[in-house]
Amino acid sequence: MHLFKKMNCNIKHILAVGCSIVMVACTNYTPKPMGYFRIALMEKEYAYTQANMPYTFEYPTNVARIRPHKNNPLWMNIEYPTYNAKIHCSYLPIKDNFYEISEDTRAFVYKHSVKADAITQQVFENDEAKVYGVLYEIKGNVASSLQFTLTDSTTHYFRGAVYFNNRPNNDSIAPVLSYIREDVVRMMETMQWK
Repeated sequence: MHLFKKMNCNIKHILAVGCSIVMVACTNYTPKPMGYFRIALMEKEYAYTQANMPYTFEYPTNVARIRPHKNNPLWMNIEYPTYNAKIHCSYLPIKDNFYEISEDTRAFVYKHSVKADAITQQVFENDEAKVYGVLYEIKGNVASSLQFTLTDSTTHYFRGAVYFNNRPNNDSIAPVLSYIREDVVRMMETMQWK
């Protein structure tokens, strides 16, 4: 009987030491940063737009689809259903109003400056096709992180803005934004006026 009491006492000591180790080990917990889902980015196949518009450009036909705008026949949306994103595209004919249109675009871009960390501009020129533009990259958690304009400065004015159909979080959309940025640059490089 004395032997069983001794074993019971040893088991209690072992359990007490074990619980102490577990409690000490749990106090050194380091929280892990929030993770995001891995996004598989598809290979792209490009073709020129076929819509009856005063402009044409290449877009990724296997990843995106073109939807005409409801209110204006010269506008369109390039939708990326897999990535929950759109490029809103608008076109305005220039009729002695180039300055007003370009200033309106600039004001629209800089409305994001309230939430933006930085706004950068990259000038684009294609003298052969008479296409000139600016690519705006808006850093931070803003509604539209990428916008651009294209014009021949006499007849045509084209504007685009990339939007995601979710709450702005620059960290989570960064891979897809970079992926769509390639398409925007390709649109700018292949733009042709009709």
